[in-house]
Amino acid sequence: MSSPTLTKDEADKSAPPAGGSSEPRPTAGPPSALARFLANPKALALLVAALVVVVSSLVTGSGAWPHALTADVKSPLNDLDNWLVDNRDTHWIFLYFLLHISNFAQAAYDTLLSLLESMSYVGVIVVGTLTAWAAGGADLSRRALRTGGTALAVFVVCGVLDVWEPTMETLALMIVAVVFSALLGALLGLASGLSDRFEKILRPVFDTMQVMPAFAYLLPLVLMFDIGVPSALIATVIYAAPPMARLTSLGLRQADPTALEAATSLGADARQRLLTARLPLARKQMMLGLNQTIMMCLSMVVLASLIGSGGLGSEVYEALGALKIGDALVAGIAVVLLAVLLDRTTAAAGERLDDVVKAGISRTMAQLRLVLWGVIAALTAVFAFVGTAIAGDEWPEGWVVDFSNSVDTAVDWFTDHLGSGIPVLGGTITWAEGFTEYVLNPLRDGLLATPWWALALLVAVVGWIVGTWRAALAGVICLGLVGWMRLWDVAMDTLSQVLAGLVLTIVVGVLVGILCARVERVDRMLRPVLDTMQTMPQFVYLIPVIALVGQNRTGGILAAVIYAAPAVIRITAQGLRHVDPAAMEASTSLGATGKQQLFGVQLPLARKSILVALNQGVVLVLSMVVIAGLIGGGALGYMVVQGLSKGDLSQGFPAGIAIVCLGIMLDRLSQPAIKRVRD
Repeated sequence: MSSPTLTKDEADKSAPPAGGSSEPRPTAGPPSALARFLANPKALALLVAALVVVVSSLVTGSGAWPHALTADVKSPLNDLDNWLVDNRDTHWIFLYFLLHISNFAQAAYDTLLSLLESMSYVGVIVVGTLTAWAAGGADLSRRALRTGGTALAVFVVCGVLDVWEPTMETLALMIVAVVFSALLGALLGLASGLSDRFEKILRPVFDTMQVMPAFAYLLPLVLMFDIGVPSALIATVIYAAPPMARLTSLGLRQADPTALEAATSLGADARQRLLTARLPLARKQMMLGLNQTIMMCLSMVVLASLIGSGGLGSEVYEALGALKIGDALVAGIAVVLLAVLLDRTTAAAGERLDDVVKAGISRTMAQLRLVLWGVIAALTAVFAFVGTAIAGDEWPEGWVVDFSNSVDTAVDWFTDHLGSGIPVLGGTITWAEGFTEYVLNPLRDGLLATPWWALALLVAVVGWIVGTWRAALAGVICLGLVGWMRLWDVAMDTLSQVLAGLVLTIVVGVLVGILCARVERVDRMLRPVLDTMQTMPQFVYLIPVIALVGQNRTGGILAAVIYAAPAVIRITAQGLRHVDPAAMEASTSLGATGKQQLFGVQLPLARKSILVALNQGVVLVLSMVVIAGLIGGGALGYMVVQGLSKGDLSQGFPAGIAIVCLGIMLDRLSQPAIKRVRD
């Protein structure tokens, strides 16, 4: 048999290389990290944008917004302010519409406050304790006894601290605000949950309201309703209704399809399906929305002291203005206790409803609970008529403990001995000054030195990388509005504080969240601390910060970190705990160490949760940095506070709009990434 012949091409391929060696040619290795980076168009675009920012900052040295691209917004706002003042008592809009809303809000508040005052402290304590006990189950269970005991302790401590009267003012405003917020939120949530059209309309509204700081709600309402309770109440309702609406809509849309099909098969129409299936299935989400609404109402009611709402917020605000840390701390403790009481009571009521659905309830127990609510109503009526005759109008002076002076003395000692002058360490005030000098000032100066077009380019590129072109466009438009209103420089000051606070919050939150997820003992120790911190209104965080570092920008950033870190910690820890167990078992079987599991498995798989934490950190830090204008934070926050205190629309309103623009920009630069990961 003849051997096969090779073609010329086959012979060339089979021939050994020159030099007589028959070894195979070396193949190219994997591309380097730099090559992969440069091959990614988005990464390359980010690198180019960053280089443009750096080079343009070094070359120009000034990032002032061009005057030709600005507009005079103060003059028309002053004209509007003057028109509102001149026509508030005569124009038909006020006489036949706004005035009725104002009078109704004032009457509701006055009626409830008069009821609480006529019941006296004895009646409020008795009825409040029984109500909390009934919400927890009205039995001898640990939950019911703990809820009732918490209510009793909170009311007694508020009286002992000599803040009974402002506590009742805050409680009255809270109850009215919660009722109206819950009703409005439930109606909007019902419309959004049942109609796709309403859901599309309300979603961007709620997104915008989520990133708006609380201060932004106050000034327009002050102009329409003047300073006082109506403005505070209406602002609180608008601010606190979205959580109830969103969670109600979510609960309705997540209703079990099987249950809805079963109701339909039984002949139920749309209304019957709503009442017998969808609303009961959405109960848990609605209770969570009510809890969030209550917390936001309390936070807003305290802030509304700036526009004359009174109560505990006024006590805190006036004490902070006079640097009376002891008085501010006493009122702040009462605010925290009230928040804990409301949070625990609603949480216990939600747990009781879950127990009733899961295990049922005996007819006798149901009748006893119904009787208890009747007894509570009867006691309320009795104490309303004879309460002051039994116990008088005020909390007894002999039952008051004054420790505000002791707090002031301790703060003075801390400032003198630990604020500065400590060898090597320096002290808290020294650290604050160093942070301002070496971090905040360079960051602010860098933003101010960056040309506006270079910063807009960077925002556009980042928005395109992490999200879509819509996120990039939204960020650029928000920056443009800030410059157009002639607030570029002061907005860059606020942005520098937000960025510094956000970095610290993410670092602290992620590290502590990792620790909580991996060490059960740390999680148990921090859980009650985080619970308490998440129920505290924003105002209260300013009190210990002033004692530690004084009134300055660093103090505001420290307050922002303390305020925002609990949410980041919890979201990060939850994300790490819920990593797929199969992935963890596989890494363990391959001999991975704890460090390798953390960086190679848990953190990559928990990326979605960490991005959620980043988004929440943005919103919370921005909100707190603005409030820090009260303690020397300056910038946009100070302008809003001054505008509120003076009723100056031309100063406060543009600053509030600028804050909203910064919030939307930062929110869009983080939120689209979350949506993309979810997809």
